[in-house]
Amino acid sequence: MGRAALSVPSNIAEGNDRSSNKDALNFLRIARGSLAELETQLWIAHDVGWLDAETYRRLCEKRGEVERMLGGLIRVRQQRLKVDQA
Repeated sequence: MGRAALSVPSNIAEGNDRSSNKDALNFLRIARGSLAELETQLWIAHDVGWLDAETYRRLCEKRGEVERMLGGLIRVRQQRLKVDQA
C-alpha cells in the first residue's frame, strides 16, 4: 500500500515536469492507476482484517479526495492539449 500511495504524487510530480501536456497526461493517468491499485489494496486489507472499519472508511475518504483532485488535473491538462493541437 505504501508503494502505491507513494507512486501517486511521484507520478504527478514527474508529469508536471514534462515539457508537453501529452506527456504530463500520461503520467497523470499512471497516477490514477496507482490510486486504483491503492483502492484495491485498502479493500483487501479491510476484508482480511488488517484495517478496522473506521480506518478503512477514513482512508477511502482521503483516497476519494485525491481522486477528485487528480481528475481535475487531468481535465486541465486535456484542455491544454486541445489548445496545443489547435
